[in-house]
Amino acid sequence: MERPFTYSVVSNPTSHSDGDLYVLFSGESQTKPGHRIGPKIYDFYLMHHVLSGRGTFTAAGKPYELHAGQTFLIRPEQLISYAAHETEPWRYRWIAFEGRQADRLASPFLQGEQQVVDTGGNRRIGVLYRSIERSFRLGGADAHLRSVGYLHLLFAEFSSVLQEPADRAVRPGGDEELFQQVIRYLSTQYAEPVSIERMAETLGYNRAYLSRLFKRRTGMTPVTFLLKLRVDKARLLLRERQELTIEQIAASAGFQDPLYFSKQFKRFYGQSPSDYREAMRLV
Repeated sequence: MERPFTYSVVSNPTSHSDGDLYVLFSGESQTKPGHRIGPKIYDFYLMHHVLSGRGTFTAAGKPYELHAGQTFLIRPEQLISYAAHETEPWRYRWIAFEGRQADRLASPFLQGEQQVVDTGGNRRIGVLYRSIERSFRLGGADAHLRSVGYLHLLFAEFSSVLQEPADRAVRPGGDEELFQQVIRYLSTQYAEPVSIERMAETLGYNRAYLSRLFKRRTGMTPVTFLLKLRVDKARLLLRERQELTIEQIAASAGFQDPLYFSKQFKRFYGQSPSDYREAMRLV
């Protein structure tokens, strides 16, 4: 049974207050058999997610045969066309966006000229599209912020599909990228109760593999690197934040136990935190 043609679109009710990232409009349509758009160009990014049915998207002369669960992204100023299947016309949702951050946000999606991503049975994609549309219909001063937030979540979902851990491990330069990810993770999370197991899980790698890679690059394990990072941070605070107590500095650097902190500080620098602070006062 042929589904009836439907079409709805809603624009962002919030004015374009800044040029960083702005969602212009969102919509949904059950197309007619053979319904075709283009060839034409747009001056913004336009992204469609196929909910059901089939169709063809053509960009740079390359046709993509698409089905439910796939998303295609149209670049600004790119000549494209897309058409619904003659017997199984697609139903899709779309969003249009632009701004200075748009290129950066879309760049992982467009690696290697790829403009289509298959998210399979990931229902969150369709829900996030719908959430953007709903935020516009509800209106209010926060509609812009909500839509941009949902757009970031959408690309996070795409990134998880496009960069599976197994793919990252075998990609040229993958070890260097992974090493830098570990450094960034530890350097930003040192003040928290960091677990190397949790870090490995977050990055999508085996802990033993991470530890071997890290030790090969730095000569120390991630645990030792994290400990030294914390001690060095505490040393800086002892020198520059005289108003803080030893206990406050220990907590600020990620040490839960002030006595353990003092022991490790003396291990690295040959004197207690109190002695080091007193020596700095006399300099």
